[in-house]
Amino acid sequence: MSTSLRDQLLKAGLIDKRQANEAERQQQRRERQPPPKHKSAVTSDGSLARQVAQSAKVARDQALNRRQQEKAEKKARLAQIKQLIEQNRLPSVENGEPYNFVDGTKIRRIAVNASIRDQIIRGEIAIVRHEGRYDLVSAAIAARIRERDENALVSSSVGKDGSDAEGAYAGFSVPDDLIW
Repeated sequence: MSTSLRDQLLKAGLIDKRQANEAERQQQRRERQPPPKHKSAVTSDGSLARQVAQSAKVARDQALNRRQQEKAEKKARLAQIKQLIEQNRLPSVENGEPYNFVDGTKIRRIAVNASIRDQIIRGEIAIVRHEGRYDLVSAAIAARIRERDENALVSSSVGKDGSDAEGAYAGFSVPDDLIW
Protein backbone atom coordinates (compact mmCIF):
# COMPACT_ATOMS: atom_id res chain seq x y z
CA MET A 1 0.00 0.00 0.00
CA SER A 2 1.22 3.45 -0.74
CA THR A 3 1.64 5.93 2.11
CA SER A 4 -1.08 8.24 0.95
CA LEU A 5 -3.65 5.46 0.65
CA ARG A 6 -2.65 4.21 4.10
CA ASP A 7 -3.11 7.63 5.61
CA GLN A 8 -6.47 8.03 3.90
CA LEU A 9 -7.70 4.66 5.25
CA LEU A 10 -6.48 5.57 8.77
CA LYS A 11 -8.24 8.97 8.66
CA ALA A 12 -11.44 7.42 7.42
CA GLY A 13 -11.30 4.89 10.27
CA LEU A 14 -11.54 1.89 8.02
CA ILE A 15 -8.32 0.40 9.46
CA ASP A 16 -6.33 0.97 12.62
CA LYS A 17 -2.59 1.54 12.87
CA ARG A 18 -1.83 -2.07 13.78
CA GLN A 19 -3.61 -3.42 10.66
CA ALA A 20 -1.78 -0.90 8.46
CA ASN A 21 1.63 -1.95 9.85
CA GLU A 22 0.76 -5.64 9.39
CA ALA A 23 -0.24 -5.08 5.75
CA GLU A 24 3.02 -3.20 5.12
CA ARG A 25 5.10 -6.04 6.62
CA GLN A 26 3.31 -8.65 4.50
CA GLN A 27 3.95 -6.60 1.39
CA GLN A 28 7.66 -6.38 2.19
CA ARG A 29 7.85 -10.17 2.75
CA ARG A 30 6.21 -10.80 -0.61
CA GLU A 31 8.68 -8.50 -2.34
CA ARG A 32 11.70 -10.23 -0.76
CA GLN A 33 10.64 -13.83 -1.50
CA PRO A 34 9.61 -15.15 -4.90
CA PRO A 35 6.07 -16.47 -4.92
CA PRO A 36 5.81 -20.18 -4.10
CA LYS A 37 4.02 -20.92 -7.39
CA HIS A 38 7.11 -19.99 -9.39
CA LYS A 39 9.32 -22.14 -7.24
CA SER A 40 7.13 -25.22 -7.61
CA ALA A 41 6.72 -24.56 -11.34
CA VAL A 42 10.51 -24.55 -11.75
CA THR A 43 10.88 -27.82 -9.89
CA SER A 44 8.00 -29.43 -11.76
CA ASP A 45 9.47 -28.27 -15.10
CA GLY A 46 12.82 -29.75 -14.10
CA SER A 47 11.25 -33.03 -13.09
CA LEU A 48 9.16 -32.99 -16.27
CA ALA A 49 12.30 -32.53 -18.35
CA ARG A 50 13.94 -35.40 -16.47
CA GLN A 51 10.90 -37.62 -17.08
CA VAL A 52 10.92 -36.79 -20.79
CA ALA A 53 14.65 -37.52 -21.02
CA GLN A 54 14.16 -40.78 -19.10
CA SER A 55 11.34 -41.93 -21.37
CA ALA A 56 13.39 -41.05 -24.47
CA LYS A 57 16.30 -43.08 -23.11
CA VAL A 58 14.03 -46.04 -22.39
CA ALA A 59 12.64 -45.87 -25.95
CA ARG A 60 16.17 -45.76 -27.43
CA ASP A 61 17.25 -48.70 -25.26
CA GLN A 62 14.22 -50.74 -26.33
CA ALA A 63 14.88 -50.02 -30.01
CA LEU A 64 18.54 -51.00 -29.60
CA ASN A 65 17.59 -54.22 -27.80
CA ARG A 66 15.07 -55.03 -30.53
CA ARG A 67 17.73 -54.54 -33.25
CA GLN A 68 20.24 -56.68 -31.37
CA GLN A 69 17.65 -59.40 -30.89
CA GLU A 70 16.77 -59.35 -34.60
CA LYS A 71 20.47 -59.64 -35.50
CA ALA A 72 20.88 -62.58 -33.14
CA GLU A 73 17.80 -64.31 -34.61
CA LYS A 74 19.07 -63.76 -38.16
CA LYS A 75 22.48 -65.13 -37.22
CA ALA A 76 20.85 -68.19 -35.66
CA ARG A 77 18.71 -68.78 -38.79
CA LEU A 78 21.79 -68.55 -41.02
CA ALA A 79 23.63 -71.03 -38.79
CA GLN A 80 20.67 -73.43 -38.99
CA ILE A 81 20.59 -73.12 -42.79
CA LYS A 82 24.33 -73.74 -43.01
CA GLN A 83 24.02 -76.80 -40.80
CA LEU A 84 21.09 -78.18 -42.82
CA ILE A 85 22.98 -77.73 -46.08
CA GLU A 86 26.26 -79.18 -44.84
CA GLN A 87 24.64 -82.24 -43.31
CA ASN A 88 22.19 -82.98 -46.14
CA ARG A 89 23.77 -81.84 -49.39
CA LEU A 90 24.17 -84.34 -52.14
CA PRO A 91 27.70 -85.16 -53.26
CA SER A 92 28.86 -83.09 -56.20
CA VAL A 93 29.31 -84.73 -59.58
CA GLU A 94 32.79 -84.34 -61.03
CA ASN A 95 32.35 -85.06 -64.73
CA GLY A 96 28.65 -84.44 -65.22
CA GLU A 97 26.69 -82.46 -67.71
CA PRO A 98 26.07 -78.82 -66.88
CA TYR A 99 22.58 -78.04 -65.61
CA ASN A 100 21.61 -74.42 -66.25
CA PHE A 101 19.30 -72.61 -63.84
CA VAL A 102 18.27 -69.02 -63.20
CA ASP A 103 19.41 -67.23 -60.05
CA GLY A 104 17.83 -63.79 -60.00
CA THR A 105 18.74 -62.28 -63.36
CA LYS A 106 21.78 -64.50 -64.04
CA ILE A 107 21.99 -67.95 -65.56
CA ARG A 108 24.17 -70.25 -63.46
CA ARG A 109 25.24 -73.83 -64.00
CA ILE A 110 25.98 -76.82 -61.85
CA ALA A 111 27.37 -80.21 -62.84
CA VAL A 112 24.82 -83.04 -62.61
CA ASN A 113 24.33 -86.50 -64.05
CA ALA A 114 21.19 -87.69 -65.82
CA SER A 115 19.46 -89.13 -62.75
CA ILE A 116 19.99 -85.96 -60.69
CA ARG A 117 18.76 -83.86 -63.63
CA ASP A 118 15.54 -85.90 -63.70
CA GLN A 119 15.10 -85.55 -59.94
CA ILE A 120 15.57 -81.75 -60.18
CA ILE A 121 12.97 -81.56 -62.94
CA ARG A 122 10.50 -83.69 -60.93
CA GLY A 123 11.11 -81.50 -57.86
CA GLU A 124 12.67 -84.21 -55.70
CA ILE A 125 15.93 -82.26 -55.47
CA ALA A 126 16.33 -78.49 -55.06
CA ILE A 127 19.22 -76.09 -55.60
CA VAL A 128 20.12 -73.85 -52.65
CA ARG A 129 22.52 -70.92 -52.35
CA HIS A 130 24.64 -70.37 -49.27
CA GLU A 131 27.91 -68.48 -48.78
CA GLY A 132 28.40 -67.93 -52.49
CA ARG A 133 28.05 -71.49 -53.71
CA TYR A 134 25.23 -73.72 -54.93
CA ASP A 135 24.38 -77.11 -53.47
CA LEU A 136 21.81 -79.79 -54.17
CA VAL A 137 19.53 -80.95 -51.33
CA SER A 138 16.39 -83.06 -51.11
CA ALA A 139 12.95 -81.48 -51.36
CA ALA A 140 12.22 -82.07 -47.65
CA ILE A 141 15.38 -80.23 -46.62
CA ALA A 142 14.59 -77.47 -49.14
CA ALA A 143 11.21 -76.97 -47.46
CA ARG A 144 12.91 -76.63 -44.06
CA ILE A 145 15.40 -74.14 -45.52
CA ARG A 146 12.55 -72.15 -47.10
CA GLU A 147 10.96 -71.80 -43.64
CA ARG A 148 14.10 -70.10 -42.37
CA ASP A 149 15.05 -68.03 -45.44
CA GLU A 150 13.08 -67.80 -48.67
CA ASN A 151 16.06 -66.30 -50.54
CA ALA A 152 18.38 -69.27 -49.88
CA LEU A 153 16.31 -71.46 -52.19
CA VAL A 154 17.29 -70.91 -55.83
CA SER A 155 15.49 -73.53 -57.89
CA SER A 156 12.78 -75.87 -56.75
CA SER A 157 9.40 -77.17 -57.79
CA VAL A 158 8.42 -77.64 -54.14
CA GLY A 159 5.62 -75.29 -53.11
CA LYS A 160 5.68 -73.21 -56.28
CA ASP A 161 2.53 -72.77 -58.31
CA GLY A 162 3.50 -72.79 -61.95
CA SER A 163 -0.05 -73.22 -63.25
CA ASP A 164 -0.05 -69.83 -65.00
CA ALA A 165 3.12 -70.58 -66.96
CA GLU A 166 1.99 -74.10 -67.78
CA GLY A 167 -1.46 -72.91 -68.87
CA ALA A 168 -0.04 -70.33 -71.26
CA TYR A 169 2.12 -72.90 -73.06
CA ALA A 170 -0.25 -75.87 -72.84
CA GLY A 171 -0.72 -75.96 -76.63
CA PHE A 172 3.00 -76.25 -77.34
CA SER A 173 4.93 -79.48 -77.16
CA VAL A 174 8.41 -79.61 -75.67
CA PRO A 175 10.88 -82.12 -77.07
CA ASP A 176 12.05 -84.76 -74.61
CA ASP A 177 15.71 -84.31 -75.46
CA LEU A 178 15.79 -80.52 -74.93
CA ILE A 179 18.77 -79.46 -72.82
CA TRP A 180 19.66 -75.80 -72.55
